[in-house]
Amino acid sequence: MSLENQLREFGHQICSVAAGQYLSREETCDAYRQIILNEQPELQQGAFLMAHIARGPSIEELSGAWDALDRYDTAKIKIHADGPVCDIVGTGSDPVKTVNCSTPASFIAASYGLPVAKKGARLVTGVSGASDILEILGIDLNAPLSQAEKCLETHGICYLPGEAFLKSGWARLIRSMRFTSAFNIIGPLTRPCEQTNCIVIGAYSPEVCDQLIAVLREIGMPSALAPFGMAEGIEKDQGMDEFSLAGPTRVVELKHGAVETYEVTPRDFGLKTVDISKIASSHSAQENARRVLDVLTGKYDTPEADFFCMNAGAALYVSGFAENYAKGTQMAKESLASGKAYEKLICLKEMQG
Repeated sequence: MSLENQLREFGHQICSVAAGQYLSREETCDAYRQIILNEQPELQQGAFLMAHIARGPSIEELSGAWDALDRYDTAKIKIHADGPVCDIVGTGSDPVKTVNCSTPASFIAASYGLPVAKKGARLVTGVSGASDILEILGIDLNAPLSQAEKCLETHGICYLPGEAFLKSGWARLIRSMRFTSAFNIIGPLTRPCEQTNCIVIGAYSPEVCDQLIAVLREIGMPSALAPFGMAEGIEKDQGMDEFSLAGPTRVVELKHGAVETYEVTPRDFGLKTVDISKIASSHSAQENARRVLDVLTGKYDTPEADFFCMNAGAALYVSGFAENYAKGTQMAKESLASGKAYEKLICLKEMQG
């Protein structure tokens, strides 16, 4: 196909998507392949991404986009593991901005013995992403993935920055994009660690939670939780991409092919509800990083600590380490208070710093 024909065909797809038409899984995979491999001008790439997210991608299309990201852009690590290997991550772009949660929750869950292959990226729409926080805490985002692989194998924790394991496409787009796209949905679904078999993956809307679980079911993930947290006093469609300590959380759970949707409150975790201001994001990445470090180094009786522990507890539950959320949170709080979560950060710095 000539370059001009390729440009015109892609342009036609943009117009079709904007007009409300849907693509097959294979067509979507090819479209995202062209974006990932930078085969289209940036103007066309941006137009397609915005048309697609504005119309709303189907599960088949999201699966196709995931195929392209996994096939053409995701570098892999592999460890020797027979049991659960978990990931804790969020889509970002959530209306209610909280202090970074999935990163400290990963240290806490790992400190109880659950291997955590934590992935993340720099901020897209908020104050700080996982990569911003961990860079401040001493992690070298440019460290080779072999170091992450070794850290996970040796210490049961690693950090996989999207800027490192996404070889060209998404990493390039992250640097310039400041709007939500289908990559916000499929990016957190990437599987740079081949052994990852359970995940807590928060989303910026209830509908996206449904989509995430549908795609995870399609690609064969054994178990997953997709929470959309809400806060008392705030509209229910304005929430956060994690379990909420400030109100109820809508959860979509995948377990061995079966999907269940339900609602939990902090009481189900053995915790008290707090005002959203207690766990809201600070105004800078440095301040958010300080709050994370404070919890890991001794401030265990705080709203932030409870917030991190409830999300770590969810990981312990979805991985089979705990029989319910309350037990998982209790286990997380005990492990945090032992100092082992901070030790996981030290191990990470030693091997990926």
